Amino acid sequence: MAITPSALLAALSADHAVSGAELARRLQVTRAAVWKQIEQLRELGAPVEAAAGRGYRLAWPLEPLDAARIRDGLDAATRKRLAELSVHWRIDSTSTELLRRASTASGIEVCLAETQSAGRGRRGREWQSPLGGNLYFSLLRRFDAGMAQLSGLSLVVGTAVVAALADCGVAEVGLKWPNDVLADGRKLAGILVELGGEFLGPCHAVIGIGINLRLPAAACARIDQPAIDLASLRRGKVPSRNVLAARLIVRLVDALDRFAAQGFAAFAEAYARCDLLRGRDLRVFAAGAVHEGVGAGVDERGALIVRHGKSTTHYDSAEVSVRAA
Repeated sequence: MAITPSALLAALSADHAVSGAELARRLQVTRAAVWKQIEQLRELGAPVEAAAGRGYRLAWPLEPLDAARIRDGLDAATRKRLAELSVHWRIDSTSTELLRRASTASGIEVCLAETQSAGRGRRGREWQSPLGGNLYFSLLRRFDAGMAQLSGLSLVVGTAVVAALADCGVAEVGLKWPNDVLADGRKLAGILVELGGEFLGPCHAVIGIGINLRLPAAACARIDQPAIDLASLRRGKVPSRNVLAARLIVRLVDALDRFAAQGFAAFAEAYARCDLLRGRDLRVFAAGAVHEGVGAGVDERGALIVRHGKSTTHYDSAEVSVRAA
């Protein structure tokens, strides 16, 4: 009888160790099959520990993503707006999946996964996607307007992520232009917006969001910038992934509706409250050069404003990277 990684993971506990023999009996497979799948789970990043003489246990409790529980956490208006909600055990990328479906999507679609084999960040970076407790989330929405009208969208999404985290009791976060959510000066979540369709409209946006709830040390070491997870930020008190996913959907659907009707101007104040670069000494990497200056907020399009001595420059997110000096 075949055994799946998800079935084995569900049979493990953070409260006590379970022997290989007991796991084999429950799942009706050989102990060798259990060992093989344990190793596969570890390769995917699952927090499976071996307790000498006692078997296997989880380093922390795991809450599986559940589409029904996520839907139950939505208000009636948001639930009605949602055309599709899918949860995958493993996928190349939640955003890639929605991009594949974009041409036939009839409404707002959401895709989540327990782990990704090819998660993507900004500027082609790999998004670390270990199995075991983070949130890998993408949302597809259509817009009647053209792509040029979607300036500032990643900043709007950032305010929605901050609001969803606040709904779950996580208030000590801010936004680093154009698409990072930081806590304690380290990256807690990232946003990637990918556009498609007609330049003059209609078009669609696939919004990818990754939030670190529990980030294993091995995955953290592979990230090219300081990172943090909610477990570290909140002394092990991690919100429910299903609740967080539901709040993220509610906040995003509302924010995207307002953005479609009013543009970035409707979010200027909300973004300013979360802006971690305003008034900071910055290094801006653009066009092969480094420019030092002071952050001065964002303009009506969501472009970063930086004061360089007596002059001021507006930077679009596609052009630049920014670091605190």
